[in-house]
Amino acid sequence: MSVVIIGGHDRMASHYKKICKNHKCKAKVFTQMPADLSRQIGCPDLCILFTSTVSHKMVRVAVDEACRRNFKLVRSHTSSQAALEEILAANAG
Repeated sequence: MSVVIIGGHDRMASHYKKICKNHKCKAKVFTQMPADLSRQIGCPDLCILFTSTVSHKMVRVAVDEACRRNFKLVRSHTSSQAALEEILAANAG
């Protein structure tokens, strides 16, 4: 299963990837807005938005891509390890 995480803290990016690997998921993490985010997102099975630590523009791009490419989008206000574990447990199985 492929997962894209948008938002979160810069220092947690490697932890997010490790947690996804433990759930047998391949992850891309975007904590900052790259120039071509809409192309880099691709077509994942699940997109996770950490809404407390992300810009409005990144949210808009992610929501537009989710509608256009028809993938699941989950929003979480907290960007903690526990929140990510909970989301993956509910959606990756």
